[in-house]
Amino acid sequence: MRRLLDADFLKWFYPGMHIKRWLALMIIGVAFMTFGLAYILREAYISGFTFPGFVYYLTLQFIPRYIRGGTFMFSAGLLIVYAFWKLNHSIVSAVRPIRNGNESIVNMIYNQRALRRGPKIVAIGGGTGLATLLRGLKEYTTNLIAIVTVADDGGSSGRLRRELGILPPGDVRNCIAALADAEPLMTSLFQYRFSDGSGLAGHSFGNLFIVAMSGVVGNFEEAIRQTSRVLAVRGQIIPSTLANVTLGARTEDALTIHGESSISETNAKGRLKEVFLMPEDAPAHPEAVRAILDADMIVLGPGSLYTSVLPNLLVEGIRRAFVASPALKTYVCNVATQPGETDGFDASHHVAAIEAHIGRHLLKRVVVNDNLNGSLPNADCSHPVVVDSLPENGMRLVTSDVVSEKNRYHHDSKKLAQTLMRIYYDRNQPPPAATQAENKLVGALQE
Repeated sequence: MRRLLDADFLKWFYPGMHIKRWLALMIIGVAFMTFGLAYILREAYISGFTFPGFVYYLTLQFIPRYIRGGTFMFSAGLLIVYAFWKLNHSIVSAVRPIRNGNESIVNMIYNQRALRRGPKIVAIGGGTGLATLLRGLKEYTTNLIAIVTVADDGGSSGRLRRELGILPPGDVRNCIAALADAEPLMTSLFQYRFSDGSGLAGHSFGNLFIVAMSGVVGNFEEAIRQTSRVLAVRGQIIPSTLANVTLGARTEDALTIHGESSISETNAKGRLKEVFLMPEDAPAHPEAVRAILDADMIVLGPGSLYTSVLPNLLVEGIRRAFVASPALKTYVCNVATQPGETDGFDASHHVAAIEAHIGRHLLKRVVVNDNLNGSLPNADCSHPVVVDSLPENGMRLVTSDVVSEKNRYHHDSKKLAQTLMRIYYDRNQPPPAATQAENKLVGALQE
């Protein structure tokens, strides 16, 4: 009885499970069948049919009818509950070998029902930063859409792009691995990178898989969908554009640089001033535009400011949708500066760079790490991004411990997701009194 009433069994009856209605319908069906059998037995008695002697004892005719009826109803209830429990056990034993062995099927169903009711969140970015964000957010909602940059021209993605003429799959691969609900071994296989072999060295298995899938299904967009289905991805991954775009940049020394991989190597050529796309009129992916307009919350970053976050917003259709969307727009500032891109940047510099490219007064929340106790390992050029302040106009500074203790150059996915979900659910709360840091950044960005 203790196992029968454990927490997992009782979850079948939690609100939103879509189980109780079918269980009730099954019980009603059993009741109808019982009524039908009762009518048949009544007619048999009236017609004078003689039952064998053991039926007298089997039907408890030696005790009053009310007690007899209650006994039968109680026994039927126990049998139904026991049968339902054993059915749950049988399903779990059949499904568990291909799923997480530590999770029961009722927990799987309960989690999926709860995640489907989560907010519609659109994450815009690229690289490892976006993957870190998605890995945390997928535990709170399946209404999750990642809009990924396709301007990458370095490493394995760049080689495949030049040799095969396809969109770079690297950032898409990272997002798929982060959102995958498949076996951990399958995810590790997807991220496996070949270290040797003629033509294979440097390529990741996931990149080659997506390229192969593109050949099978006919295009890159469908390849993402089918790969996501194979790996049971929670959410959706959409490229910001399907056009073959190149990222360019201009430095404060009036130097123009072409190519995403070249931009990160500009630390000796002057600080970046702006980035741009070629061609400038690259069409936005329609599904990405629709997702932004329908979103409850839009998250920019974390990730390389100029080469991962801003390239998506440089697609004119994406920028317009971002401006028009009523969603809560939040920017997650990097925990450390990036050599060649954001040397010497504090939080206000990151925000100012975004506003210079997409317009002012759009961001409503900015998340900045405030855990600066540890030092960056082997930090020659990088420094922690410090909390200074934010401009007035409704933008709020949210300081929180979101840094990974294992790698202080990156965010912790769980900490970051918890912070963002708290921001979302507290979005209608009145703002707290401005801090000294916020007052300082008001002046910094207005100068």
